[in-house]
Amino acid sequence: MNLFHRAFLIGLAMLAFAGNSLFSRAALSTGASDAVSFTVVRLATAALMLALILQWRGVKSQSAEKTTALRSWLPGVALFAYAAGFSWAYVLMPAATGALILFGSVQLTMVIAAMWQGEKLRAWQWLGFCLAFAGMVQLAVPTLATPSALSFASMVLAGVAWGMYSLLGRGSTRPLENTATNFWRALPLGLLWAALAYPKLSMNSAGLVYAALSGALTSGIGYAIWYHVLPTLRASQAAGVQLSVPLIAVALGWLLLGETITAPLILACITILGGMALVLRKAMRPSLINPERMETPMQTTQLHAALDRRAVVDTNKLSWVESPASGIKRQ
Repeated sequence: MNLFHRAFLIGLAMLAFAGNSLFSRAALSTGASDAVSFTVVRLATAALMLALILQWRGVKSQSAEKTTALRSWLPGVALFAYAAGFSWAYVLMPAATGALILFGSVQLTMVIAAMWQGEKLRAWQWLGFCLAFAGMVQLAVPTLATPSALSFASMVLAGVAWGMYSLLGRGSTRPLENTATNFWRALPLGLLWAALAYPKLSMNSAGLVYAALSGALTSGIGYAIWYHVLPTLRASQAAGVQLSVPLIAVALGWLLLGETITAPLILACITILGGMALVLRKAMRPSLINPERMETPMQTTQLHAALDRRAVVDTNKLSWVESPASGIKRQ
């Protein structure tokens, strides 16, 4: 794969991940769809698209690793929780703000998970952690005592669920197949949610298109592209490009949805993304991504990368898979 081809595919994958926020906001803020209907259509179309991709590749999603019956469903539950919280949040929350909160929540969840397992942060990483947390607080304070507070809480829960989804998937060697399987497992929960909310469901043709694009294009195809290009990247490169997703969402929200880029939003970008960059400083060793050990695109930007010999994180203890992902080649 030449440099131009690789850069093009990376750009498409990052646009896809940022596009989820734009499609969700476009549908939910205009009343084209309610959050429940949007979630169900997104899960269904993503599952169908991933099934088609796997069929085209001659792989069955059922080939994912075997595990206990209960544990095998937990990633699907976490995926549903992420998708539901994500949709609910975007009823009132701008795309740019939502992307930043999601990114920050995922990263902080993974940092806390590492510390819970006894890992210690260095001084600059504590500084980065505190900066990122301060950025989250800055985004939260204006929403307190307003209806947007529920949206903020929903997006934080979506980020936590996304982090848990990755933790539950550690050890997988078939991330794309597992992702497809888990979308199918999340779908019944979405349908149950829809059945409970049936009297209030509402979706027009525009909402259906946005939800289908979010599922099939920016989720299904986006994940497949990321998996394809990931083996050509070094761990540090994978981490760096994923930091661009919230920034792309900010730019596209302003360009396509008419969202305002305010000074507080810019400050939040600096504190959250800059803080996580500090946490990752010297974290990624110059090894190539191993396509058989993959992690989520949002999460590769953090701890999994084992921070050199005196590292903060021991990658033998934390390896995250299941969703669009990246894996680190152990040395």
